[in-house]
Amino acid sequence: MSEVPNLLHSVAAAHLVVVRPMNVAEAQREVRTIYVGGFYGQLVSGAIWLASTALTTWVSQRAGILALVFGGMFIFPFTQLMLRASGRSASLAPDNPLRELAMEIAFLVPLLLPLVGAATLHKVAWFYPAMMIVVGAHYLPFSFLYGMRQFIPLSGLLLFAGLLLGLYAPGMAVWGGWLTSLLLVAFAFIGRAVA
Repeated sequence: MSEVPNLLHSVAAAHLVVVRPMNVAEAQREVRTIYVGGFYGQLVSGAIWLASTALTTWVSQRAGILALVFGGMFIFPFTQLMLRASGRSASLAPDNPLRELAMEIAFLVPLLLPLVGAATLHKVAWFYPAMMIVVGAHYLPFSFLYGMRQFIPLSGLLLFAGLLLGLYAPGMAVWGGWLTSLLLVAFAFIGRAVA
């Protein structure tokens, strides 16, 4: 009779799988691999900024603002669609410790839109500079998330250009939209090459 518990213990031990937690470097590698160094997300973002800026330039400022605000809501779904269309996985492993950080970073821009709105209501020319500052700040933690320092200069350029345009050249703020489009697309290809 004493052999039965020992037999059950042996069977249970034979099926026990030890799962080692994913370390930060492995988690960052998975983020870089799954999201191709941010390539698709930045490409989608760059296209939305480009459409917004084109509408501001050739249609109306209101149309451009609406395009960026509402188009921004589709960055994640369009990115997921592009990842899947390319035959890639579109989500991180459930045990990736950076999974929650990725979601928190994604919500940073929408949570700061009321601040952009307040700036825009005060001076409509501050819309693009304010969005550049918010998006630039949003990209800074990507450096840790992806384990790629390339996000630091992207963040810095957006923050610095947005601040300069807002403070010293609000009448030329639409150029911030063109610059942001260019930077996002350029850094998309840089990120893809690095990843």
